[in-house]
Amino acid sequence: MRVFTGIIQHVGRVARADGALRRVGATDAYLLEVDIGPLASGLLPGASVAVNGACLTVAELRGAVARFDVVPETWRRTTLGALRTGEPVNLERSLRVGDSLDGHFVQGHVDGVGTVRRIDRGGGEWRLYVRCDAGLLDLVVPKGSIALDGTSLTVVDVTRDGFSVALVPTTLERTVLGRRQPGDCLNIETDILARLVLRRATAYADAAARSARGVSWDLLESGGYEP
Repeated sequence: MRVFTGIIQHVGRVARADGALRRVGATDAYLLEVDIGPLASGLLPGASVAVNGACLTVAELRGAVARFDVVPETWRRTTLGALRTGEPVNLERSLRVGDSLDGHFVQGHVDGVGTVRRIDRGGGEWRLYVRCDAGLLDLVVPKGSIALDGTSLTVVDVTRDGFSVALVPTTLERTVLGRRQPGDCLNIETDILARLVLRRATAYADAAARSARGVSWDLLESGGYEP
């Protein structure tokens, strides 16, 4: 399994984004080419690179330009389908054995897309407010980790329809988040730990509900019920 840290290594540029679906081997895919700059050094086809937080596989490398074949599911569920030639993108190579983990474990599996609601500037940082679907909010925890466009961040607070994060000067300078404006869309990946906890809690609640439906007064009186 390929994982990332959410620490952006380079801001690259889209060399080509082709919205026409084409046949690649036995599957259909969209073409995305990105100038990945210094990240091309030592990179081989088959390696994984997170582009704005979406894990993609290098299909071909020509100099510093990497070609990715993006499957329709990824194209549709992320902001990749809206990329245009020349647009900057966050880039990170997958974690290798011995690399430091300065952010948090990021899988590169985008959960959904959010929208920048507003940006408050002041006090040496920006506060970014993001609106997202209720299903995603169930996995967003105050003071917990979240990845926006592949950038590891800490949630400040959560509201009825979104959440906020703080962007320090280093993040603003070294990622695309400093270029975001109200109305822009962002790839969101929630914390893997929050997803695991919610899944286990949901499974436990479902099991408890099924067990409760099978309880009768006769069973309770007989002492044969075990929760």
